[in-house]
Amino acid sequence: MKTLYIECAMGAAGDMLMAALLELMPFPDEFVQRLNALSLPQTRFERLSTEKCGIHGTRVSVKVSGTEEESQDVSEHLHEHAHAQNHDHGHSSMQYRAQEHLHTQGQNHEHTHRDGSAHSHEPTYSDLGDIEHLLESLPLSERVRADVKAVYALLAEAEAHVHGLPVKQVHFHEVGAMDAVADIVGVSMLMEAIAPDEVVVSPVHVGFGQVQCAHGILPVPAPATAHILRGVPTYGGTVRGELCTPTGAALLKHFATSFGPMPTMTVTSIGYGMGKKDFEAANCIRAFVGERYGEESMDEIVMLSCNLDDMTGEAVGFATEKMFEGGALDVFLTSIQMKKNRPGQLLTCICTCEQSDTMAKLMLRHTSTFGVRKSPCQRYRLDRSLSVADTPFGPIHIKKGYGFGVTKTKPEYEDVAAAARSCGVSLADVMNALDKPD
Repeated sequence: MKTLYIECAMGAAGDMLMAALLELMPFPDEFVQRLNALSLPQTRFERLSTEKCGIHGTRVSVKVSGTEEESQDVSEHLHEHAHAQNHDHGHSSMQYRAQEHLHTQGQNHEHTHRDGSAHSHEPTYSDLGDIEHLLESLPLSERVRADVKAVYALLAEAEAHVHGLPVKQVHFHEVGAMDAVADIVGVSMLMEAIAPDEVVVSPVHVGFGQVQCAHGILPVPAPATAHILRGVPTYGGTVRGELCTPTGAALLKHFATSFGPMPTMTVTSIGYGMGKKDFEAANCIRAFVGERYGEESMDEIVMLSCNLDDMTGEAVGFATEKMFEGGALDVFLTSIQMKKNRPGQLLTCICTCEQSDTMAKLMLRHTSTFGVRKSPCQRYRLDRSLSVADTPFGPIHIKKGYGFGVTKTKPEYEDVAAAARSCGVSLADVMNALDKPD
């Protein structure tokens, strides 16, 4: 099983996570060229070599219109407070600090910077619709596009909860800016390229103390971060300041298959994603990739279900789509007979334990049901690995499952379908090419 372990001993931020994953790539500079080829408006990625506490690693610089955004130290503005250490964790200030710059429809557009100065120019607002429109214009795979949308959905839901607003009224300032979009898209593309079978994340160091925002002084972790990290093991540690941003929290929450200590694994590569600022401890995220073999294991999952007899096929299909976008492991329908002899459908969603609350809310929001049943389950799970097969129609990823005396392989459907479309052949033609010996 190809395992990615992410160590968050100094929290998590989008650009640091991107830098750590970039170090796992065999040709990181070529991947940076791929990121720049996306042509995000006025945005450019750069890979930089840096050092923290004697450890060499990578920092990713994202410049928008030639400028790299930076957070400012809390100590520069709050000298009278004891927390003189820097809350800038080395990531861009565009790391979803919407708690500082959130607007609702009808509010005035003047906003205050952290230095206390005000500007009366009209800011550029972005909501989920704007971001989805941008994503549709980018040359991204459907998998990456879905991952980015899911991360933004977590951010929007958290901010709406914190401010007591409907999600539709949440307007992102900083998270909607190009450098934040770049971080989330970059991490999503790297996750697709690395293609781990599982992503295990350490308990997350969030820091402690307070952080200065435009609306005042907020506790660490910031409210949106704390909301996203519900159900995730976290700790305050000894570093005063904000170590985990809402964007970092949302990326971890979306991509992690589990949280806990580093599993027993044979490590093949290690990546160090560095922040800008210096602490007594090395300011970095570490990413380990390797293999776990022969673990005939079971894991814990949750099955959520509800009965439906008054929804159209289109509406049920939309609800299913929203749950897949939210990260469900599987969603399916079963024909059933309901009370009063009504034909109906049983909607079932399979998800991780950590996802169950989010999935239940999606089912309640997007279906006509008044209640969702929850059934904890144990699942027998084959160990897995991923390889690439070269064919006349292009490379195809092959999944391999093994354990419990069973070994099986299966090509990734999305790869097969994409090859068939691009080459103008049938699915069977691509599958037959996979069956031919080298």
